[in-house]
Amino acid sequence: MPRRAVLLAAAATAATAGCAVPVPRRRGPVPDPAPGLAIASSRQALLMQVLAHPDDDLYFMNPDTREALDAGTPLVCVYLTAGEADGVNKIPGAPRPAPDRAAYSASRHQGLRQAYAELLGLDRFTPWQKSVLTLHGGHRAERNVLAEGVRRVELVFLNTAMHTGRGRPGLPSLWQDRRLVLRTVVADDSPLERAGSYTYESLIDVLVGLLEQYRPTVVHTLDPDPDLQFSSEYERRRDSEQRGYSDHADHTAAGCFAWAALIRWVAVTTGRGEPVPGFVVAAFRGYYNRHWPKNLPPEVLERKAAHLVPYGGAPDWECGNASGCGDYNVGGDRPLTNRKGWVRSTHHRYPGPRPQVASGAGGRLTAYGVLGLRAVRWRESAPGSGVWDAPDDLGGGPLAPVLGSAVTADGRQLLFGLRFAALGGHGSDNQREIVVLEQRAPDGPFRAWRGLGNPAAGRDHGRRIGIPVAVTAPDGRVHLFVRNAEKGLSTRVREAATGRWSAWRDMGGGEVQDGLTAVVDTAGLVHVYAAGHHAVHHWTQDAPDTDVTARTQLTGSPVPAHAPGALPAPDGSVELYYRPAARERLVAVRSDPAPAPHFGGYGPVTAAASPSGPVLLGRSAEGRIQVRTAEGTAVRSRGPVALDGVALHLGAAGGRPVVVGFGPDGAPWAWRP
Repeated sequence: MPRRAVLLAAAATAATAGCAVPVPRRRGPVPDPAPGLAIASSRQALLMQVLAHPDDDLYFMNPDTREALDAGTPLVCVYLTAGEADGVNKIPGAPRPAPDRAAYSASRHQGLRQAYAELLGLDRFTPWQKSVLTLHGGHRAERNVLAEGVRRVELVFLNTAMHTGRGRPGLPSLWQDRRLVLRTVVADDSPLERAGSYTYESLIDVLVGLLEQYRPTVVHTLDPDPDLQFSSEYERRRDSEQRGYSDHADHTAAGCFAWAALIRWVAVTTGRGEPVPGFVVAAFRGYYNRHWPKNLPPEVLERKAAHLVPYGGAPDWECGNASGCGDYNVGGDRPLTNRKGWVRSTHHRYPGPRPQVASGAGGRLTAYGVLGLRAVRWRESAPGSGVWDAPDDLGGGPLAPVLGSAVTADGRQLLFGLRFAALGGHGSDNQREIVVLEQRAPDGPFRAWRGLGNPAAGRDHGRRIGIPVAVTAPDGRVHLFVRNAEKGLSTRVREAATGRWSAWRDMGGGEVQDGLTAVVDTAGLVHVYAAGHHAVHHWTQDAPDTDVTARTQLTGSPVPAHAPGALPAPDGSVELYYRPAARERLVAVRSDPAPAPHFGGYGPVTAAASPSGPVLLGRSAEGRIQVRTAEGTAVRSRGPVALDGVALHLGAAGGRPVVVGFGPDGAPWAWRP
């Protein structure tokens, strides 16, 4: 392929990999950081989800999926495995039935049809159109379609064998072993008449073919690089987690295959001389949800759990499917009573604001983000217009969906990304690295991308790093922070005079979630905050020219669901705003004894200082973007639905707060409440 087409062809080694495997027969493409490619435009919004099992979307991706559907975004769900497990669709309180994998797979498919029918506002037993979809290389899959007006859902079942942890080959084996040919399962009542098979390469090619056919603008995947998790063998088996990691092995393999396909799609498309596909990605944590404080308040949780009721179904329902009317193992209220609590949280693998926003010459906004796995820049056509010029490709790919940013003392923009530096199954290299793009002069062109390495010594630990967050201190030094594999923080510092970066340094402290908040107080001290298991964790300096080190946890306040919003207070302190675990109300940690302002909702809260007081950005319980100022709360009720990671900017023309986000068409929008 031409040099620009050479991105990456395969995805990260599954977390289950650890044994020796044969050398791969061919090497995949390498990262292509060079800028200047054309980017596809005029896109119709479409969301594609790549899942391991029927129900992964309902447990781990809602409420994001529901909000996109409610906004009229068409949805295509691709399920890689049949979800057949041991073939037992156990009815609570009833004798254990005989195993029947084809019937159990069909029951889970029926449960999905029931759940998505209700998500479309239809009767749960509304008939779907079933057909056979011909895929790349002559492979075939079952496709189910249901439409209600302009809203449409398609379910595509590839039905590879599910990993059960009992020596039976499954999706993780396909990721590891280049010699494996993995058979598919034919579900009962399927229009497919015979089983097929997949190899590693053919599965990636089939996924690329689906991406080319549907051309999604938003792609949801599972987590390709789950957290390290050291549990006893009993706990691991009981919780269906893979050895050493906080997720199901199928979830990890599905996430890896999805990212492999996305990277290859960009490589193949640009290799033909076509523009970079204009899509954004969101990856979701899986069984990780069990290990951290729950982040959905009751109103949001109730709505999310309700969509699992029709999926679980019941044996006395008359759904028209002879094999069963849902996954009885999780029917009724069991998603809420299950001690694992998967449904009680929705965690993004790459949290943080998708756009990085700056005010350019004349007050025009400039937004930086990731599109087609590459860094992209948009400029506002006129100050305050909210209309964006065509995007400029800055290269750097393949990148995770969220960038970090900082501005040097002389006004030059720095962009930081988490790059998939090497991604491959079958024992190939798997590397992640932090990269930086630096302007030559304020508002000027950029230099070449530069690698800043990884705080971890080993590649397996290196895969577990988080999104880079940076802040510029008054002395001109740029402090870069990253969550590391041990769930603590690591840092590098850029010297103001020379532009040289220090080595990576572990900052100490306890375990925290990704999604960091960095701020500089009025005395010039750098502070970093993150959400831990039991409290907000804090790192700061003793003096402006010293290292940032761990401090005591903020134990006097409620357990956080997310990293707090932080802003410097006039008295030299730092004010924090966040939602407690499983609660909607806002918590304020500050020297002022006044109660926290009313700002209900869910998800992270961003805080910024203004002359009239704090400005807060968050989501309402219904998923609407809202801003609170001294004058009150404004809710964004018009325009495209907001994807995760909206940004708050206070430096625009007129001094009014501006919120910038991405819609389901992958394009930015600006809202001035």
